Amino acid sequence: MEKLNSPLMTSLQQHEAAKSLDEAFHSQLAKMNLGTSPISLALAYADWALHLAASPGRQMLLAQGATALLQQTLKSPWQRVPAGDAKATPVSETDPRFSDSSWSQWPFNTLKERFKVSEVWWNEATQVDGVSTHHHNIVDFFTRQWLDALSPSNWMVTNPEVLQKGRESQGQSWLKGYQSYAEDLAGYHDSHSPIDSGALRPLAYEVGKEVAVTPGKVVFRNHLIELIQYTPTTAKVYPEPLLIVPSCIMKYYILDLSPHNSMVRYLVSQGHTVFMISWRNPDATDRALSMQDYLHMGVMQAMAAVKLRTGAPRIHSIGYCLGGTLLAIVVAALGRTDPKVGPENAVGPEDLPELATVTLLAAQTDFSEPGELGVFIDDDQLQTLREEMARTGYFSGRQMAASFQFLHSRDLIWSRNTRRYLLGQDEVGNDLMSWNADVTRLPEQMHAQSLSSLFLNNALASGHFRVDGVGAVALMDIKAPMLVVGTVRDHVSPWQSVYKLHLLTDTHMTFVLAAGGHNAGIVSEPGHPHRSYQMDSVEKDHGWTPPDEWVAKAKLHEGSWWEAMHTWLHDRSGAKVSPPVIKRASVVGEAPGEYVMVRYAD
Repeated sequence: MEKLNSPLMTSLQQHEAAKSLDEAFHSQLAKMNLGTSPISLALAYADWALHLAASPGRQMLLAQGATALLQQTLKSPWQRVPAGDAKATPVSETDPRFSDSSWSQWPFNTLKERFKVSEVWWNEATQVDGVSTHHHNIVDFFTRQWLDALSPSNWMVTNPEVLQKGRESQGQSWLKGYQSYAEDLAGYHDSHSPIDSGALRPLAYEVGKEVAVTPGKVVFRNHLIELIQYTPTTAKVYPEPLLIVPSCIMKYYILDLSPHNSMVRYLVSQGHTVFMISWRNPDATDRALSMQDYLHMGVMQAMAAVKLRTGAPRIHSIGYCLGGTLLAIVVAALGRTDPKVGPENAVGPEDLPELATVTLLAAQTDFSEPGELGVFIDDDQLQTLREEMARTGYFSGRQMAASFQFLHSRDLIWSRNTRRYLLGQDEVGNDLMSWNADVTRLPEQMHAQSLSSLFLNNALASGHFRVDGVGAVALMDIKAPMLVVGTVRDHVSPWQSVYKLHLLTDTHMTFVLAAGGHNAGIVSEPGHPHRSYQMDSVEKDHGWTPPDEWVAKAKLHEGSWWEAMHTWLHDRSGAKVSPPVIKRASVVGEAPGEYVMVRYAD
């Protein structure tokens, strides 16, 4: 019987054309929605709105709360004690946006109080029973972003500090702010111009001259990494060299900034033989680089090179952020009996050193509670991201920087704009800000795999993450003692999530909770003012202590946790020996190497 053609049957060309049209449309929607999926956002708010609509009791409570808060704001401006009253008790303003004394004057005090009341009410309004956890996090996060944008501190006519500064300077602060805005706008257009899309502004701190200046040699290079061996500065060194695995979503020199705040320089000065991985900044031809490549060509080959260059059978290891996650996976794989890797990597068990210690800095291994970063990760968001990366072959540094900036929009966008454009203040740059502008890309396949397997499916914590030649790995296979560091104000790797490693391992673990955020909390050199940390240890066969209980009992120390890290490493190292010689035949180039110098406009 002759097969009839269905009117719904389409040719391959028609299918591809339709797919291209869909992807182009999705791309435009994402651009209008700050790079996020509008479908994901709409589903989250629909989930919230429908559950709220079906909860008349909750609506009644919110209406009562709104009325009470409104009455409070109407009364409070008129009930303040006069400034000249000796018995007056100054009201402490905890929000830095309103810390200036001019916000206590009418009508600005009313504007401030009504805005703060709105924040309180909306925070309560987002709490609706029945909404999925992920949708609740999205609604809560984006509602806070919109409220931050509407703050009276962001606008000239509603910010008394801006008006006062303009009067005192006879308008010069406003003029300077406008000039700064015009300058930044011109720079934005230049960097996004299709005619000169490769235009790059020079970094404020030049790599190799002002930052990343610790002396050393590149002693190994493959397509994915360069390995830097730093020159010893002490007569004797510990026999176990120390390999640092930085995050591949950032340039490595976050750990080798200026000489005074370089972790590398500090460790070298304490007698450690330090090696550092410098990741390749990929282009479109690297789109097929995978998570397995980052594990094998990156971490494992670096370990093998350290053993080969020094002859040391044991090494210390440090991993930062995603580099720490990669390191944990490799260490877990090596904890298995007779681990093997693919022949294309040419690294066998006999080539790899024993791990004396494992130190993880702001590195997640359980991604069930990834913090605010989780609002960008669900099936629809990943589909939007895959479509974008399919066109370019990579996740651009500009997109990565925008995502992290969005997480800190109050400080990095709105407060910055107020200072620079409304108050006319000059930005005081530093090495950390310059490093932050030196963005990197991630290959298409690696980025998609990491988000899907780690963030979306939590494969590592559940024991389902597979390493080529080994199979599924479990963090319980880590035998080496561990030092794990979290930071108090980390939006990228919340310390409570980092702390969950206690549930996934059964070895000695020293946990450090350091003051600061994801970057500034790690770059915490000795002598840095206002630094402190809490620290406590558990041994093998330890029980579970919840994070809030840990914080309540862990001892508080003033100063830099770097010194505690060095002491911890010292206690697990052998007697010092003469430094290993950097053989001329193994030198590929001078530090900081070539890969760190590669920059892209996008």
